Amino acid sequence: MQKTDRQDYIIHQVNLHNKVLLNDLSEQLHVSNDTIRRDLQELSELGRVIKVHGGAVSLSFHSGHHSSRDVYAYTQKKIIARKAISLIKEGMFVLTGGGTTVIEMARALPNDLNATFISGSLPALLEYSNHPLINVISIGDKVSKTSKITIGSEAIAKIKELKVDICFMGINAISVEEGVSDNDWDIVQVKKAMIEASRRLVCLSISEKLNSRQPIPICPPEKVDTLITELSPDDPLLRPYVKAGIRVL
Repeated sequence: MQKTDRQDYIIHQVNLHNKVLLNDLSEQLHVSNDTIRRDLQELSELGRVIKVHGGAVSLSFHSGHHSSRDVYAYTQKKIIARKAISLIKEGMFVLTGGGTTVIEMARALPNDLNATFISGSLPALLEYSNHPLINVISIGDKVSKTSKITIGSEAIAKIKELKVDICFMGINAISVEEGVSDNDWDIVQVKKAMIEASRRLVCLSISEKLNSRQPIPICPPEKVDTLITELSPDDPLLRPYVKAGIRVL
């Protein structure tokens, strides 16, 4: 694979999954870690990705004040956000993770909604705090600089004290066979606690992430109550998820 093609692949993976690991890219592209490290350095200097220890993250995590041009699949994520809002009812206690789709959902919440939103995502908390009627609860602890979300034992302990009506979770990968998965160990531990603290789990995912997997499992498919994508619910790509007992929107 030529260098240009290799770097195009890296950019796409970063945009799709928000974060990529150097070792994973090396295995996928069948090149050395040093080659990937040089690619990431070049792409970082060009302003295409943000290089971090052990990999890279997307530009959308550089600031919570991202614009549409910084967000991969922005149009699809706006559709997902609108669908997600339809599940939120007056007076609900809502637990959310981070990610650009959750932020779009937060920005689109109707002004007359009165509910309580709980999150460890710094950008999402900022959006919730700008809402006129929403009560906001922050889950505090150490902040992951790559994902802008709180992680660690204290955050997990606080989440375990909750029992919320619904959890909205942006995901990195999902398949009928293996369920939901991710590539960040600390984030996975937080997401597992969020699932156990919620009566309903709603996964938000662009269709490009369907039928894919990441190295670290989060939950089996039977834990997912609802899957929201930008697709029509009767799209053939979603049929296996419907057969698995997951509601699709």
